[in-house]
Amino acid sequence: MTDWLFSPAPTPSLPIVGDERRFPVRRILCVGQNYAAHVREMGGDATRPAPFFFSKPADALVTDGKDPAYPSQTTNLHHEVELVVAIGEGGQAIGWAVGVDLTRRDLQALAKEKGRPWDASKGFDQSAPCGPLTLGDLPRPMGAIALSVNGVAKQSGSLDDMIWNPHEIVAKAGELWTLQPGDLIFTGTPEGVGPLVPGDTVEATIEGLTTLSFTVAPPL
Repeated sequence: MTDWLFSPAPTPSLPIVGDERRFPVRRILCVGQNYAAHVREMGGDATRPAPFFFSKPADALVTDGKDPAYPSQTTNLHHEVELVVAIGEGGQAIGWAVGVDLTRRDLQALAKEKGRPWDASKGFDQSAPCGPLTLGDLPRPMGAIALSVNGVAKQSGSLDDMIWNPHEIVAKAGELWTLQPGDLIFTGTPEGVGPLVPGDTVEATIEGLTTLSFTVAPPL
């Protein structure tokens, strides 16, 4: 029996729709700029370059109806609604959920300017709200993806607008990492990203999946 210096942290996990079991999360990979219109709004090239990835720690997840706190060291927190892919045995996609990639946009802009990593802008505490997981194949046809803030539509698009579709993203990630059961991949966001402040209520939807709703809590 291992004698720990202190108790290990609990394993982050997602609830599963219609199932009492939970999906244990190993790590979170994220794809940047995977919708052409969002690439253009961020000043990028909307052709079809190879997807690029960044990561969030597994404990950045916010689940089960909990509300993420407004993070420190930013005055420009942004929302990015995303389709989330859950990886099972053999590195295959086994489930899907609605997620929001919260971003300290001012810190990201500074990192881009200086050629530095994005960790502080993307991988901070409570930066990955995620809804419950739906197991099985992705609903077809791939439907609408949207996000509203305080009832006002902010992001709207279709999963068909992806530059790289979800299965292509999984394949590309598998070229860079040995994907394992418990991995999650956030697959990019459509245009319309924008700021959030404490007290804002967010509703993120993808056709065929369970809606993700939360309110931005005051800073910790």
